[in-house]
Amino acid sequence: MAVFASATESFARRNLNRGLDDQYAMLAPVVQRSLAEGLGVRGYLSMCFGDPWEGHVPVDQVVRAVVRLLELGCSEVSLGDTIGVGTPGHVRTLLGGLAAAGVDLAVVGVHFHDTYGQALANTLAALEAGVRTVDSSAGGLGGCPYAKSATGNLATEDLVWMLDGLGGADRDRPRTAGRREQLARRGARPAQPSRVVRALAG
Repeated sequence: MAVFASATESFARRNLNRGLDDQYAMLAPVVQRSLAEGLGVRGYLSMCFGDPWEGHVPVDQVVRAVVRLLELGCSEVSLGDTIGVGTPGHVRTLLGGLAAAGVDLAVVGVHFHDTYGQALANTLAALEAGVRTVDSSAGGLGGCPYAKSATGNLATEDLVWMLDGLGGADRDRPRTAGRREQLARRGARPAQPSRVVRALAG
């Protein structure tokens, strides 16, 4: 089961119609019921690196939100760079803040949007810090309605290519992304192939 929360007041009100603190009361019954049914719960936390209304999001504010989700019963929390403004330095600082607060990075995931071309570098910074769960999408499909320039999520093909270079993946897998244009035509975003897809097509 997945539940969605926000690290900022503005996004909590716009996306969940709840205040920053009220959102946890809304999520609690869902988490409790899921756990009672034997399901693990993954918490997705939006706006961990920047907010289009509030700007920079303080690290301690994100840390508090992560801790609240874990206390609620989430077995894992994914840090969302919802508008894609994060950088590797910011990633290291936030993960360092979580570790200092006693959060085991083994239960932390990352979800990067590639608005400024930082998603892959941010992922590497997270992996180097000990994170082992990374979200990605075929061809970089996705986006955010609050960031018109957002180019989508981290492309799975680019992630796999990097992991292969680190000794952790099969380089032939990105070739399966030939279906990306089919996915795009079904309503996600205009076709904009990832760097690996463009390179292999050349």
